[in-house]
Amino acid sequence: MKVFITRRIPQEGMKILSQAGVCKVSLWDSDEPVPRVELLKGVEGAHGLLCLLSDKIDTEVLDAAGPNLKVISTLSVGFDHMAMDEIKKRGVRVGYTPDVLTDATAELTVALLLATARRLPEGVVEVKNGGWSTWKPLWLCGYGLSGSTVGVIGLGRIGMAIARRLNPFGVKRLLYSGRTAKSYAAEVEGEYVPLDTLVSESDFVVVSCALTPETQGLCNKDFFSKMKNTAVFINTSRGAVVNQEDLYQALSSGQIACAGLDVTTPEPLPTDHPLLTLKNCVVLPHIGSATYSTRGIMAELSANNLLAGLQGTDMPSELKF
Repeated sequence: MKVFITRRIPQEGMKILSQAGVCKVSLWDSDEPVPRVELLKGVEGAHGLLCLLSDKIDTEVLDAAGPNLKVISTLSVGFDHMAMDEIKKRGVRVGYTPDVLTDATAELTVALLLATARRLPEGVVEVKNGGWSTWKPLWLCGYGLSGSTVGVIGLGRIGMAIARRLNPFGVKRLLYSGRTAKSYAAEVEGEYVPLDTLVSESDFVVVSCALTPETQGLCNKDFFSKMKNTAVFINTSRGAVVNQEDLYQALSSGQIACAGLDVTTPEPLPTDHPLLTLKNCVVLPHIGSATYSTRGIMAELSANNLLAGLQGTDMPSELKF
């Protein structure tokens, strides 16, 4: 059976596919995204497709693949890059990689929060450019977690893992919002509150929700206007959850203190984007799951999902829709 892989992936995944002996692999052998024309050519007649978040899997791609397509395996926990209704209509199974990247993403979120709140990137620049002169009482002061109120928007797997890691810093209250209250929130003494309450009472607002029609553009001018002007905003979910123009205004006007982003719209963010001119905005290149072990496990799971879909067996991690 023919399989197309849209990018060079960790060897752990390639090894599983080559040893399985059930498929002929065609690979876009590059660290860069596959051009659209090559994607359409590559999927032609394919029984399986292994893709990444950066690949738009729409009707055109599905049509190009044709009726042979049995399975799409995405090397991601997110699936907003795929036309799920159309995929469902065609009876194509979908595999994804939840859970395995939870810890890595939660660690990165805490690292980004601390780096942003304590102004670490600014400090590094000052050391390098000679701005560090003598000890000054208020120079490079930031915001600490001890005694603070943290609000997590979306207390799913990753949101909960973030909350567990932040609690030992002496957080006084942990608020969360979402569709429903979660029984497991008791573990971190989480308080389920309306979004407006979370936004207005939190010293740190952490976005960890899925991108849905309801959450698209959720963090907008109205949202930021309700935050404290000493509040820290962190987003490691999806870039489209945030209205970046509104965030820029909130940061440049002093409406909020600072922001840390691991996700943007678009990705990569253009180097001349207004957000990158601000000292109080830390932007990372979407590296939430970027540990060697996590990416290796993601590749293994993607490969096993793909093989199961090709052979009609149970997937280790199938997306039910």
